[in-house]
Amino acid sequence: MVHIRSTHVDNPSVEQGDWLASLQSETKTEALTAHAKRLQQLCKNDPQLLLKGQEMVEILVSLNLDTDSLVAALYTPAADAGLVSDEQASQWGGPDLPILLQAVRQMQTISSLQHFRHGTPDSGQIDNVRRMLLSMVADVRAVLIKLAERICFLREVKDADEESRVLAAKECQDIYAPLANRLGIGQLKWELEDLSFRYLHPITYKDIAKKLHERRVDRENYIDTFVSNLQQALQAQDIHAEVYGRPKHIYSIWRKMQKKHLHFDQLFDIRAVRIVTRSLKDCYGALGVVHTRWRHIGSEFDDYVATPKANGYQSIHTVVVGPEDKHVEIQIRSSDMHEDAELGVAAHWLYKEGAVSGRGQGFEEKIAWLRKLLAWHDDMAENDDLVAEIRSQVFEDRVYVFTPKGEVIDMPAGSTPLDFAYYIHSQIGHRCVGAKVDGRIVPFTYHLQNGDRIEILTQKSAQPRRDWLNPQLGYLQTARARAKVQTYFKKLDRDKNIATGKDLLEHELQKYSLTLQHAEKALSKFNVQHLDDLLAGIGAGDVRLHQVVNQLKPDTDTTAERLERLTQRRPQKARKPSSDVTVEGIGNLLMQFAKCCQPLPGEDIMGFVTLGRGVSVHRRDCEQLQHLLQQHPERAIDVSWSRRKQTGQYRADVRISALDRHGLLHDITSVLANEKASVVQLDSFSDEESQLATVSLGVMLQDSDDLQRIMSRLGQLSGVQQVRRSGTH
Repeated sequence: MVHIRSTHVDNPSVEQGDWLASLQSETKTEALTAHAKRLQQLCKNDPQLLLKGQEMVEILVSLNLDTDSLVAALYTPAADAGLVSDEQASQWGGPDLPILLQAVRQMQTISSLQHFRHGTPDSGQIDNVRRMLLSMVADVRAVLIKLAERICFLREVKDADEESRVLAAKECQDIYAPLANRLGIGQLKWELEDLSFRYLHPITYKDIAKKLHERRVDRENYIDTFVSNLQQALQAQDIHAEVYGRPKHIYSIWRKMQKKHLHFDQLFDIRAVRIVTRSLKDCYGALGVVHTRWRHIGSEFDDYVATPKANGYQSIHTVVVGPEDKHVEIQIRSSDMHEDAELGVAAHWLYKEGAVSGRGQGFEEKIAWLRKLLAWHDDMAENDDLVAEIRSQVFEDRVYVFTPKGEVIDMPAGSTPLDFAYYIHSQIGHRCVGAKVDGRIVPFTYHLQNGDRIEILTQKSAQPRRDWLNPQLGYLQTARARAKVQTYFKKLDRDKNIATGKDLLEHELQKYSLTLQHAEKALSKFNVQHLDDLLAGIGAGDVRLHQVVNQLKPDTDTTAERLERLTQRRPQKARKPSSDVTVEGIGNLLMQFAKCCQPLPGEDIMGFVTLGRGVSVHRRDCEQLQHLLQQHPERAIDVSWSRRKQTGQYRADVRISALDRHGLLHDITSVLANEKASVVQLDSFSDEESQLATVSLGVMLQDSDDLQRIMSRLGQLSGVQQVRRSGTH
């Protein structure tokens, strides 16, 4: 069933057009007549543009739209043809007219999508396009005007070639008909569906139309008699209700035949009646009248009043065997239920469109807001707060952009080209060196806008940068993209950790004449399968070096290497009972740790005999020690860590270089707290020009394994570029 066109196609006379008679408003008639006369002069070379505008006005009048919307609909075909500029529109119709016309043109983006020209788009893409169309226009009246324009377009292509008809029908069936359904505009939805179905399945359409036409007169007479008898029966029971026949559209008939695997003759609702009562009580009263008067089919009875559908839809559905043993479907609902079903939150687009389960309630609530806009014609102009509230609920949180191939991508509002690149593929993001929006180069910090067409520029040798993770720089806004960059650097750090762990373990194993191959015996002890995993754990500080060595070293201390080392030393050894360091060959000697390098248990150390301050213990790689030994090599003395368990705390100073960001100090101190490291000093410096921060820490630790683990975990923090011991390079 389609809308009946009343515009004078063959005689485009402004004064005599029946389209004006449908306005039923003297103010609207005067305004549109004046605009139509102006358009008649503009479109004298192409009068069909004016006719299409008049036809769109006819369609929208039934929605009770305001005068501005009807004027915009009248001008839309001429504006699309380039006959009306924004300046002229503003001069003739006020400041709102060019805005509405621009919004309608903006929705034309859908026609350029390749997915709807070639092949079949997936349901996710179709849903993205629908939401994109809703989000890209600030005034939803533009959506209604566009729907009317698509209906006119479908009517126009009736005599076009088959390819044009099919393309137009696919676009309207997949996008615009469901959009009209979500907005609750049944009369537009039905015509879009029926016309699309007519072009996509012409044989089936004609077959159903023929069967309906053959029975139309009889069916209408039957329904009229049935409605009259039912109305009298309700009045006899003092039930006030409106009873009317409900037309069934060809597309909905076909859908039900497909869904229930029925033939046309098996459908129960070819003859349909609706009862709209004043109250809920009258609904069940009317049901009693119906079931008392006619026998009902139990399998076709549904009480959605007592048990509403998940989307809130309420109505009583029953099928009775009427006169002449013909089935009649009857829907019973109160006026409030009817209003909710037509305009409110009881919109049943979810099950009619076969939407997947699990969709968030947020979008349903936004659609409910949009449906209420059908009653805006009296309130919208005077209620700016309502407009602002609706816009904030519908358009605030998503942005819809195009790939170069025309695919629609749904992104969070505020997303950047880098977010888009990582959404497409991790490698696209890693190799990204630039981005174009609609053919022009944009910075990585550009915020994507609805309808942008994004092209990502890549190079094979390109790599991510750590400053992409700095939230203050604004390169990445989505958690998904940020996680992919962090994963990249974590994998990159793994290679470094393997190299570090290998050096540390090889150095320790040399003391016991062992090689890395011996370490494979300990893999199961540390719950790893490969040697690289063990080395990475050591380098990152997740696996303690001394624990691995203890698993591998000999059980006794009588190896040839140890005996040879002992025989070469003087037999006399003095050890300070209170010290964790042994000074070879000298007893009762004052000993202290050098502040320049702050040695920790587990590190190679050497002593230097000072004048008056005993032995100063340094790390062997200490630059200050090397400088002292160049001047006084004879003062060198061998020292070693005591073999007894270390119980003391030793200070280590650490310097961190990182991108200055919010929460950096919190993350650093969280690592230290998790490692149970005591902080005795913390200083920080920020360079505003370079956006770099330097943090100096003084921490108390038990041994070098603790230090290596803490430094590794500090190095894995977001934005950290370097972690090193103070006094080293």
